[in-house]
Amino acid sequence: MNLKNLRRDNDKNFYSVYYKIMNENISKALKESRKIVIKIGSNTLAKADGTQNTEFMASFAEQCAKLIKEGKQIVLVSSGAQVAGVSTTKEWARKKDVHYRQALCSIGQVELMHQWRKAFQTQGIHIGQLLLTKDDFENEHRSLNIRNTLFTLVDEGVVPIINENDSVSFDEIKIGDNDNLSALTAILWSADLLILFSDIDGIYSDNPKTNKDAKLIETVKSIPDLRKSITIGDTNSFGTGGIETKIQAAEKTTVYGIPMLLANGSKENVLVNLENGNSNATLFLAE
Repeated sequence: MNLKNLRRDNDKNFYSVYYKIMNENISKALKESRKIVIKIGSNTLAKADGTQNTEFMASFAEQCAKLIKEGKQIVLVSSGAQVAGVSTTKEWARKKDVHYRQALCSIGQVELMHQWRKAFQTQGIHIGQLLLTKDDFENEHRSLNIRNTLFTLVDEGVVPIINENDSVSFDEIKIGDNDNLSALTAILWSADLLILFSDIDGIYSDNPKTNKDAKLIETVKSIPDLRKSITIGDTNSFGTGGIETKIQAAEKTTVYGIPMLLANGSKENVLVNLENGNSNATLFLAE
């Protein structure tokens, strides 16, 4: 169907058909991918009060289990160490000193993995942990070890869970955000698809939280053209990234032939709905 030939006197019908076609493309990208890296942002893992959203984690593990039963392999890049640290040690929540923040991540990483272990254990799936820094990707010997470990874990049905090693990272060895970390992981593992879960449906022409006229961009063929056509805002409360880091992640993966999906992780059964073509997102096409 040629969308240009649709009559626009019925906007509801036009956009209904339009989103159906776009969602089918998203569904196809997910269904045709076997090796999938999924990044979950801090805002998705945090409730409004800043504590861990364990209900989401349980639901997400169940959705991952469904994909694994379909023959897919999952690598998870999970933010949320600081959120988990705040949940555990509430009196440190307002401390901004870098040493306290790193110590908070140290405490939180344990709690984060504990909750992920519980969530996947319910599905009969084991997890493994990898804490990485920029140095690990730039060192040929270490990056090879990461790659081999990932292949071994997923081949044995284990879900690797990756995070930046925030407790020891400093500017020189810090990637800085898990959007770019997940992109580097996808490239190193030779993934078929990268999915970033955030707190918005995808890339908009402007900030949809402040501009009701902002339009969702469903497919991105040219990232340089995208940058010229949108307004990039700041990061939000819990996350370290923002739209800019998500575009950077897409720039990294698409040149290696890996498409990227940006979707709203807070939506119910989002992973299943994306596969079924029932959820909106932005699809960055691979070069």
